[in-house]
Amino acid sequence: MNDLDEIKNELSAIKGRNVRVESDKAWEVSWTRRISIMILTYVIASIWLLVIRENHIYLKAVVPTLGYLLSTLSIPVIKKIWLSAKRTD
Repeated sequence: MNDLDEIKNELSAIKGRNVRVESDKAWEVSWTRRISIMILTYVIASIWLLVIRENHIYLKAVVPTLGYLLSTLSIPVIKKIWLSAKRTD
């Protein structure tokens, strides 16, 4: 294999990696992921509250679910502040 073919193969590998990285990034910020985690959090919290025989199970299971949602919504803001502070260092 000559140098040009090797460079083409490396470039192709880099492009493939970039596609995977972009897909992973898109998944990380997607509402599908957030809603899936919220549903799982709600179900697991409901089951736990049922097991420990808590009152108002379904209402109380909303607390960790909303906590998760609020944390995901605040992270971009916190990241932006952190990045701007980092740039001034």
